[in-house]
Amino acid sequence: MARNSHEKRAERQWLLILLPSLVLLLAFVIYPAIYSIYLSFTNEALTGAAALRPRFVGFRNYIRLFNDAKFWNALFVTFVFVIGSAVIGQFVLGLVSALALRRPIRFRRVFSSIILLPNAAPEVVAGFMWISMLAGGDNATLSRIVSFFGITPADWLQVFPLSMIIVVNTWRGIATAMILLTAGLSTIPAEIYEAARMDGATPSQMFRRITLPLMMPTILLYMLISAVSTIAVFGLVYALTRGGPGGATEVVSIYIYNQSFTAFQLGYGAAVAVVALVISLILGIAYVRAMKVEV
Repeated sequence: MARNSHEKRAERQWLLILLPSLVLLLAFVIYPAIYSIYLSFTNEALTGAAALRPRFVGFRNYIRLFNDAKFWNALFVTFVFVIGSAVIGQFVLGLVSALALRRPIRFRRVFSSIILLPNAAPEVVAGFMWISMLAGGDNATLSRIVSFFGITPADWLQVFPLSMIIVVNTWRGIATAMILLTAGLSTIPAEIYEAARMDGATPSQMFRRITLPLMMPTILLYMLISAVSTIAVFGLVYALTRGGPGGATEVVSIYIYNQSFTAFQLGYGAAVAVVALVISLILGIAYVRAMKVEV
C-alpha cells in the first residue's frame, strides 16, 4: 500500500511538471489543428457575406482543392523543394560535414562555426541577405563572381527561382543535419572499425557495410524531421520570391498564405493546410513503420 501511494504521488508530481508543456501544446498545436479542420468545412472568409455569416459547406473546399491546378503545382513545387534541399542537399552536405568532423582536421572549430553560422540569422533576415547576392544587375554578389569567370550575369531569382531557394534552404539546414548525423556516428563503436581494418576492409567498404547500416535509424529520423520542417518553410521563400515568378516557387505554405490572406478565403486555405498536415502524418507513419515500432 505504501509503495502504491508513493507511485501515485510520483505520477502526480510528473503530471504537474508536464502540465505547462501540455497546456502550451494544447493551446498552440492541438487547438489550432482542430480549428483548422473545422474551418476547412466552412466558407469562412475575411471579406464579404461569408465573413459575417460563415456556413458549413461540407467537402466543397476539398473538391475544389483536388480540381485546382494551382494546388497541384504547389504540391509538385513542394515535392521538388523537399527532395532537392532536405533529402539531397542538406543530407549529403551534412553527412560530409559530420564525417569530416570525426577526423583530426585543422581549424576544426572554425569549420564547425561556419556551418552553424546560418542558423544565427532568422529566416527573413537570411532571405534578404541572399536577395542582395542573387539579385539582377552587375552589382549583385553572385553576378560579380560569375563575371570574373566570363559568365554573363543574370537575375538568378527570375531565371532559376526554384534552384535558388533550394540552395538557400540547403545552406540554412546543413547545421541541423550535421548535428543529428554526428550524434548517429558517435553511437558506432570504434572497435567495429578496428576489426574491419584488420580484415582488410577499405574506407569505402566500411562506409557502405558499417557506417550506413548502423546509422540508418538516425538517417530515417533526420529524413522525417527535415522533410516535415521543409514542407512548413514559409519566411525564407516568401522573403526571396513570394512564390513567384508565375508560381515557380509557390510551395504549399505560400499557397496557403495566398489563399487565406491574399484571396481572403480562410476556409479554402484551411483545407489546404489540413491536406499538408495529412501528408506530414503519412511521413510520420512511414517512419514508424520503417523503424518497425508498434504504436
